[in-house]
Amino acid sequence: MGNGRSGLGQRACSQFLPEEQGEVDRLFDALSSQGSGLNTSPRSFSLKALKSHVGEALPPEMVTRLFDGMRRVDLTGQAKGPSESVTQDQFTVSMSHLLKGTSKEKSLMILKMISATEGPVKARQVQKFTEDLVGSVVHVLTHRQELRGWTQKNAPGPPSRVQVLAAQLFSEMKLADGKKVLGPQQLDCECDQAVIEDWVFRAHLVATFLSVIIHRGFFLHLSLDLASLVPERQVDQGQEFESVLDILSVIYVNSHLPREQQHRWHLLFSSEHHGHSFTQLCGRITHRGPCVLLLEDHDGHVFGGFASCSWEVKPQFQGDNRCFLFSISPSMAVHTCTGYNDHYMYLNQGQQTIPNGLGMGGQHDYFGLWVDVDFGRGHSKAKPTCTTYNSPQLSAQEDFRFEKMEVWAVGDTSRTQPGKSGKSILDVDPEAQALLEISGRSRHSEGLREVPDQE
Repeated sequence: MGNGRSGLGQRACSQFLPEEQGEVDRLFDALSSQGSGLNTSPRSFSLKALKSHVGEALPPEMVTRLFDGMRRVDLTGQAKGPSESVTQDQFTVSMSHLLKGTSKEKSLMILKMISATEGPVKARQVQKFTEDLVGSVVHVLTHRQELRGWTQKNAPGPPSRVQVLAAQLFSEMKLADGKKVLGPQQLDCECDQAVIEDWVFRAHLVATFLSVIIHRGFFLHLSLDLASLVPERQVDQGQEFESVLDILSVIYVNSHLPREQQHRWHLLFSSEHHGHSFTQLCGRITHRGPCVLLLEDHDGHVFGGFASCSWEVKPQFQGDNRCFLFSISPSMAVHTCTGYNDHYMYLNQGQQTIPNGLGMGGQHDYFGLWVDVDFGRGHSKAKPTCTTYNSPQLSAQEDFRFEKMEVWAVGDTSRTQPGKSGKSILDVDPEAQALLEISGRSRHSEGLREVPDQE
């Protein structure tokens, strides 16, 4: 099958392992054998053949984009225009660039998928391509039933979650002058190959999404590790739970987690299931390893933070520089550590002189994200930004109210729960200890067991 390949085609083949090249060739044979018309040679395939093969796995607009990108590949550098069908060399080169290529090679394919003409494209064309790409990922994962327990849903009212994530990815692009596209007036600015290459290099989800739609949309039987893209969703048996997050929100937040924590999310706490109780929150999230917490305020803003270490009830700050804050709605963004201070995480209860609640970033009474011990209240203070995470105000109002809060353990969850760690609940719940002392009763275990290690 490799006979008669062009030089570019042979170089593309060298990017694949033998079994991978065999699968690419098998797919081309299947496509080129479908209804060869008068204008289609036996060793090429038409748009009709590709649409027939893909079926409903991808939106028709994306199938056309992929076909146009492949037929515009110029193998000799002398072509006067795109071919009417896709030859085997064009197909192999396209697969090599999209699946195995450098940022430069991927950017060349993206430009061909966007425009029939050589040269720069408009920023608005890149914006539309990004929306089509994000929408196609949701489409194909839904079609192939690979949402892994998560749901596809739209945020209430415009914009859709597809548009929100597409806007985030598009915002990563810098124009030739090094500035980002900040408003509609810049959508007519030109984006050349260097701009697209830089964008693909920095916005890594663009390349990942291209790979997903090729593998799953073309039914390509090659290994694709979806676990690091879409984590398995685990909820305790017998519980039905609809998360504030949809599939795209999960993919976005998950892509910023340490790789060893990307494969699984396990629900630890939900205000819907476990009540509006700060004591319940503390009891369920402490000593459970890294986790993601998120809230939806009364104005519909969705935001949260990643805690890289187990939460502990104590009056000191905790955590490390892997922690971050994020927003999901009305826009998606991740805010990482500045190095200005180490106020990454804070969880306290039952104290009289320092704040009681859960916080991330900033300082006492001025947190980047704060959930008060009076559950249902919080604040996000940033004038102009949080000192720890450089985050803006995440909530609609600086002092906000919320109904929905979720905490998910990520990765292989720790099993050193308070009740199983040798600690009394009084060690981890100062409020319970205070109530016991107020009632005049003693701690019967005091003096009869070893003092637990300070973690």
